[in-house]
Amino acid sequence: MRKSDIILPDTNVVLRYLLKDIPDQYETSAEFFEKVRSGTERAVILESVLVECVYILLKFYRVPKGEVAESLTGLLHYRGVVNRDKDAMVDALRVFAENKLDVVDCMLIAKGNHDKMTIFTYDKALGKVQQAEKG
Repeated sequence: MRKSDIILPDTNVVLRYLLKDIPDQYETSAEFFEKVRSGTERAVILESVLVECVYILLKFYRVPKGEVAESLTGLLHYRGVVNRDKDAMVDALRVFAENKLDVVDCMLIAKGNHDKMTIFTYDKALGKVQQAEKG
């Protein structure tokens, strides 16, 4: 069996890269993400890693919501990020930046819209934003 050349960075690698707070870890993560940015390395950023990054950046590091969404969206646009669901994840971060919804709710909206699925929810705010996003 052939080893894949796609790398799955974990939450801490993404955080060290974005925060630049631990110099040696930032250096290695920056080297990796520069290769991903240019497309010489391929990576998949799992939805769970993205959501965990949002929570940690917001709650622990107190990064403003708009900056969180912008930073992670920028990362998803790197040439070497090869997620099949990248467009939905980018849309989820846009919805997150524009609304007072939890990032998981925004993922539901974006994935539902991209995959033509309906969300089953009792959350009125989620339902309202879902309808607005459908146009």
